[in-house]
Amino acid sequence: MAVRIRLKRMGAKKRPTYRFVATDSRMPRDGRFIETLGYYNPIEKPARVKIFEDKVAHWLKQGAVPSETVVALLKQVGFLKKFEMMKKGEDVSDITLAETIAERSKKRKKKKETKPE
Repeated sequence: MAVRIRLKRMGAKKRPTYRFVATDSRMPRDGRFIETLGYYNPIEKPARVKIFEDKVAHWLKQGAVPSETVVALLKQVGFLKKFEMMKKGEDVSDITLAETIAERSKKRKKKKETKPE
């Protein structure tokens, strides 16, 4: 069984919240899962992320593969750096994870350039 760490969508229509879950890779996005590993609320400004560090570390040690989105969120919170230090055997007791992440900058439309006459 290939275990993946990915997001499960929760919340109302147009008001999403997400949970980090460990699940079998063959299950649908919102289907059965093995364990809840944290949550992510993008509606709040700034967006709130809560990771249950011991559970996520356990699943990563067991060989679970995080999705691209989960990797990006774990990097922004600072968990991946902490996990790498834990694997090397370094002391990580003084490292705390961020509870919020910065909002992405909005894409701006390029203005059409007029040709000089």
